[in-house]
Amino acid sequence: MMPAAAAMEYSGGDREAFVEVDPTGRYGRYNELLGSGAVKKVYRGFDQEEGIEVAWNQVKLRNFCNDESMMERLYAEVDILTSLKHKNIITLFTKWKDAQRNTLNFITEVCTSGNLRDYRKKHRHVSMQALKKWCRQILQGLDYLHTREPCIIHRDLNCSNIFINGNIGQVKIGDLGMAAIVGKSHCAHSILGTPEFMAPELYEEDYTELVDIYSFGMCVLEMVTLELPYTECENVARIYRKVTSGIRPQAMNKVKDPHVKAFIEKCLAQPRHRPSAADLLHDSFFDGISFNDDDDAEI
Repeated sequence: MMPAAAAMEYSGGDREAFVEVDPTGRYGRYNELLGSGAVKKVYRGFDQEEGIEVAWNQVKLRNFCNDESMMERLYAEVDILTSLKHKNIITLFTKWKDAQRNTLNFITEVCTSGNLRDYRKKHRHVSMQALKKWCRQILQGLDYLHTREPCIIHRDLNCSNIFINGNIGQVKIGDLGMAAIVGKSHCAHSILGTPEFMAPELYEEDYTELVDIYSFGMCVLEMVTLELPYTECENVARIYRKVTSGIRPQAMNKVKDPHVKAFIEKCLAQPRHRPSAADLLHDSFFDGISFNDDDDAEI
């Protein structure tokens, strides 16, 4: 294993320099920001041992410095996420705390074509067959998460944290660092998410993994219409009122295929009527679509 000092030397000279290196010296972080959220920032990184680019995720722990239970939960969740192995879930390679910078860092794989939202905007002419293939892969990833012991709820599924390797059409769910790990009751009790994609019961702080199915339905809506749900709303309060009142986003009016609209409506139904990811994988929505033989295989 290359020591940190040597790693810095390798990235010096005329080459782009690392601004930070992990404790083992294997992973280096560049100053290029790939994405940023309320809790963490994601930078372009490099795995010197394998010679591949990675994503360097960094959480500022000062955000949680007065909440010891949240800190413990954060570490526990990242530990569990390290064990996830599925072809439709972004792989988490390693994690560590940097006491000097007061950050929690974790290294994940990076997809060549970025997130699905930007990819879909770039490629506007996508067939419904291709969209269905993406949808099926997302559902396979959700089914894997929801059937873990303990169950894992993403809670913030949207097209900006679903990633794609566009050269092979492979879709992966990412941004799992803040996922909820719940026990046998499959019930969680905290609010986290993107308002336009949050299920009504998530606002009530009493929900199950089916909130991810609601968010998935909004992802399908965005993929089909190229429009974020509830863009007609001026603020979060208006979104909240519409969501909790069961008022669908205006983008639903742009969905002309009744079969597609019916599939989205299934995902947005009340929790007691909302199907699981496994149920949706057997929905007639996917009839007639050819998939690779290894679509159901885990890695």
